[in-house]
Amino acid sequence: MASLRTADSRLRSYFKENYIPQVCEALLCGLLITCPEDPLKYLQKMIITIMESGLESLLWDMCIDPSMKPKIRRLSETYMEQLFGLDDQLMTPELMIKACTFYTGHLVKTHFCIWRDIAIPLINEENILAEKMEKAIEYDNFRLQKYVFRLWHSYAAGQKKLLTEALLRIRKMCHHYKLIITLTKWRDKARYEYKKREDELMLKHELQLRKWRSKVKVAAKEEPIPPEHSLSKASLLGGIPECDISLLPERAVSQIFYYLTLRELVICGQVCHSWMLMTQASSLWNSIDFSKVKNIITDKYIVSTLQRWRLNVLRLNFRGCLLRSKTLRSVSLCRNLQELNVSDCPTLTDESMRYISEGCAGVLYLNLSNTTVTNRTMRLLPRYFPNLQNLSLAYCRKFTDKGLRYLNLGNGCHKLIYLDLSGCTQISVQGFRNIANSCTGIMHLTINDMPTLTDNCVKALAEKCTRITSIVFIGAPHISDCAFKALSTCNLRKIRFEGNKRITDACFKYIHKNYPNINHIYMVDCKRITDGSLMSLSPLKQLTVLNLANCIRERERERERGRDTGRGRSRLHAGSPTRDSILELQDHALGQRIGDVGLKQFLDGPVSTRIRELNLSNCIHLSDASIVKLSERCSNLNYLSLRNCEYLTDLGIEHIVYIFSLVSVDLSGTNISNEGLMSLSRHKKLKELSLSECYKITDVGIQITDSAMEMLSAKCHYLHILDISGCVLLTDQMLEDLQMGCKQLRILKMQYCRLISKEAARRMSSMVQQQEYNPNDPPLWFGYDYEGKPLTKQEITPLKEDEEITVTDSIYSGEEEVV
Repeated sequence: MASLRTADSRLRSYFKENYIPQVCEALLCGLLITCPEDPLKYLQKMIITIMESGLESLLWDMCIDPSMKPKIRRLSETYMEQLFGLDDQLMTPELMIKACTFYTGHLVKTHFCIWRDIAIPLINEENILAEKMEKAIEYDNFRLQKYVFRLWHSYAAGQKKLLTEALLRIRKMCHHYKLIITLTKWRDKARYEYKKREDELMLKHELQLRKWRSKVKVAAKEEPIPPEHSLSKASLLGGIPECDISLLPERAVSQIFYYLTLRELVICGQVCHSWMLMTQASSLWNSIDFSKVKNIITDKYIVSTLQRWRLNVLRLNFRGCLLRSKTLRSVSLCRNLQELNVSDCPTLTDESMRYISEGCAGVLYLNLSNTTVTNRTMRLLPRYFPNLQNLSLAYCRKFTDKGLRYLNLGNGCHKLIYLDLSGCTQISVQGFRNIANSCTGIMHLTINDMPTLTDNCVKALAEKCTRITSIVFIGAPHISDCAFKALSTCNLRKIRFEGNKRITDACFKYIHKNYPNINHIYMVDCKRITDGSLMSLSPLKQLTVLNLANCIRERERERERGRDTGRGRSRLHAGSPTRDSILELQDHALGQRIGDVGLKQFLDGPVSTRIRELNLSNCIHLSDASIVKLSERCSNLNYLSLRNCEYLTDLGIEHIVYIFSLVSVDLSGTNISNEGLMSLSRHKKLKELSLSECYKITDVGIQITDSAMEMLSAKCHYLHILDISGCVLLTDQMLEDLQMGCKQLRILKMQYCRLISKEAARRMSSMVQQQEYNPNDPPLWFGYDYEGKPLTKQEITPLKEDEEITVTDSIYSGEEEVV
């Protein structure tokens, strides 16, 4: 029944005056509770009863039998007023009392709190006010700093931009100046050679003419000359004719032209017709390298070349070439292409890769490093390159984890063997999972310059890529021993790490346990490696290359730098406890660095007979005992570096001679003297020797008359590289000794050799292929002056930038001096 609250007021008055809601309430209550069998008769009977009793005495339970009346408390006079909406209010007296009580209590509480706040003062009002003021001042300072920082940032950015533009202009000017100098020298040289050639031709022609006339006169007196003899070029020249390269076998000619660049090959084709035919051999155009002529070649020539040799081209190199999209599309003409390098090509797009992929389905090697390819290109790889084995995406930051998931489309890239993801910092753990799902056959993995690479990434990759044999993680500081544990399912043969502070001796235990066939370990600048690592590597039977250079802590590096800046100073204070002794005690407590004990245990194992290359540079705890052990155990060692191992003396150097297979040794920064150099000169096969910063070597050690250089020059005939930088007491006589004895010397480094004159160095530069020479005083961090005397503490100052610039500017090669 609809409510009458909104009905007409007349109707509402009618209902109230005739007690209609009360009548209905009584009748309904009677029906609901009594439930008579004949409701109509019941209603008729009840209406008559109500009429007899009168409406004024009407109650809601009048029609209910007394035995069936419910025992409930009456809340209001009638329920029908609520049902019909005729009641003005629903509030009962009890609810009114309760509401008034609550309101009064709330009002009393509110006024009491206000009175308390006014009457009772705050106890810590001053402290609270001071705290608020401090927060306000701090907030104001923060806003001020933010404003100032924004101004500074904009200024710094502007200055950096100006500096960059200035540097670019300076570089352009320097390059332009160098080009002018080079062009001037070339022009003068060309004029000189042209004039010289003209003079020689004129002289040769005149001599030939004279010989011919004299022969003609003599022959005219004696007998007639046959035509073939009179016209013979050999008879005119009186010598043997030059060899014609076209007469050589085709295989030999192809081998000669194979070493020429594209530009040189084109020039050779312009010499004569026969040479042009030789340069058109199809085998010479199997591999085309446009990167070496990227600054002079045109897009038109590239397109025409690819169209002509499209069936013969197997390898293309466009590295760094700035090409048009149409030119890149012409690569699709090479249907037999197997190797494609488009790295550093700024114009390479996904659309260009689409054209290339549609035409070159047989590509095995693809280098896309440092390009702007996106996920669209990643989608093309598994579809159009089913045989792809080598893929480089280094420094490609436009694709995402979703793009790596595309590699699993179709047959996927399961034939991929080599993958390079260096610098792709956008790849997450999920991205490496996608790689593992699509490229299960990876064997060689290179991820350099990846500060976001973690152990979880390696774990995700190693779960399904169990064929990995080579890993290169240079510039991944967050890799720890857990990564080697995750790679335990792989058969690693090559490990290359650099600049890691989290790798410890535990990783070498994993290597010994899980990788028995490993042959190459490169762990450079890993500061937590100790003798325990060498002990773990001793059982390896296949290890041939071990590089643990710079595996020292920061304080050891600082100590080594301090020793370089004052070698004589430590000897003056040997009687008192020094900072070095304190650091050595700390090292002993934390674990012994790489030293004689670890190297001895390493060489006692079967690895000593297989090792070919050993680099322990800056392992400052090594001494002569290590050299003795090397000479006894390493019969096949070819390359040895003990740079800055300052505990080595002439006694240990004498045993290097007994490593007969050694061809290269680096003893820079050691205490080798003239006696040690004399002993070293007895080695027969030594080709490379570095002795920079060996301040004890003097001219006495390299004279021919009575010291070590006599032996060095007389017996080391195969010496190719010699570094004597920092040997400040050497003079011009040393260069004469080298010219007489070391005929095969190719590279000579003479930094900070003040007593060697520029004229002698210039003459020597024509005898070698490369020479580095600097007549300046040695830097202060060498620890001695130009006379070889140790510096005092007061004379030692930090290295300045201008010294480095001087060194760089003083380097020149023998070829530059000839020009």
